Amino acid sequence: MNLSLALATAALLAAEPSSLPPGHPPVPPGTQASPTAPSMGGGGALPQGHPPLEGQTPTSPDALPSGHPPLSGTGKAPPSADELLRQLDSTEGLKGREKTFEIAASLGRLYYVNGRNVDADTYLQQAEERAKPVRDLFLAQKKKLGKTPVPTAEAARCGFTPGQPLEAMGQVASERAKKGDAAGATACARAALEPVLETGVMRANALYLGGDSAAALAAYGAVLEVEPRHEEALYGRASVLFETKGEDLAALKQAHEGFEAVQALNPNSARAATAKRMSALVDETVKAGGRAKLLAARAEDRRIRLSQALAAAPAQDAPRPLTPEMVDAVKNTERTPELEQGLTKLVEEGEEHLAKGRFQEALGNYTRVVPFQPENGRAKAGMAWALVGLGRPMAARVWGVAVQSDPASVEKLGDMLLEKGDAKGAKALWEKLSSDAPDYNKAGLQAKLSR
Repeated sequence: MNLSLALATAALLAAEPSSLPPGHPPVPPGTQASPTAPSMGGGGALPQGHPPLEGQTPTSPDALPSGHPPLSGTGKAPPSADELLRQLDSTEGLKGREKTFEIAASLGRLYYVNGRNVDADTYLQQAEERAKPVRDLFLAQKKKLGKTPVPTAEAARCGFTPGQPLEAMGQVASERAKKGDAAGATACARAALEPVLETGVMRANALYLGGDSAAALAAYGAVLEVEPRHEEALYGRASVLFETKGEDLAALKQAHEGFEAVQALNPNSARAATAKRMSALVDETVKAGGRAKLLAARAEDRRIRLSQALAAAPAQDAPRPLTPEMVDAVKNTERTPELEQGLTKLVEEGEEHLAKGRFQEALGNYTRVVPFQPENGRAKAGMAWALVGLGRPMAARVWGVAVQSDPASVEKLGDMLLEKGDAKGAKALWEKLSSDAPDYNKAGLQAKLSR
């Protein structure tokens, strides 16, 4: 190892948190909210008659549900999502007004897809309260049926029409119950609750994103009480259990069952592959005795593999010890604007080398930067990836430091590789980051790997 690389490696490793042993696997600070965890994306089609979001136009003014706030009739472009939210926020007493299920759900969805999770929860909870009589009716009638399968709404001749209000459908189910038709009442109530299940999952997602994981688990559970096979609720609850109860073996086993159910019930679902990987990870965590023990076991495994790699490496690859004079030379260098600009340019050139597979040239650039800027996440990520590409003995530890201290910079390096045409390198980097930092931005990395 040359002098520059020795200086850069020493400076980078000096930033490694002292509370972890050498070679410890990266543990990113905090959990990224994305529930890949659960499907927190908020994307997908809006329900018929929903107020248009930015860039979308309604198919027809008549498509709005009864009592919905009117859209502009001036012929102008419909308001953007931000404009709609400003109007709603300025409407005095809106939260306290009586609303139909449909209006409360639409307002909740609008706030949810725009990242206003606390406000979304307010309206989605109001929607659930409006649906409670139908929900209670369904659970009571289903209990009367016992193990008898619930017929479909078509078989029960519920006579529902598209866009029919929940209250009207609930009334049909109630009339069936009064006549002693438990099967018909259950079928009609279950069909009426379909949009309520969607609202329930959305509220659970909003609660989790808002930081209330206990309430989120309860909300997922409420959906599964009505429909035990609901894919989004199964996946969401399993993800939150794994994220928040890493040392609770009973909860982890429940998460494992949830991921297994997603695969079994929906083998062709877009979530099936991720559920399979998560199921294996949860199973590994349970067998280890919890997340902390799993991470400790992985750390020991890395330490052993690193020791073996160092022992097998040629002598010239071992780091050269740094003298006090070498360290002082770096510390005493004046930090001029010209020096900072030069370091930035070196990082940019290093990224160009990485994108072209020129790992040795890239490493040369980064070893000139890191001694002066050991906390530069962009430089750390580049140097770590260059060492990985070269298969150097120090690669595992340097990569671990980069991922542990600044996983976002490592992820952004993959974005840069993709932007510069190295799609294969970007995917390889994201896959390694996802494997070595399983708790970091799972949903975001999975989306990138699925392209």
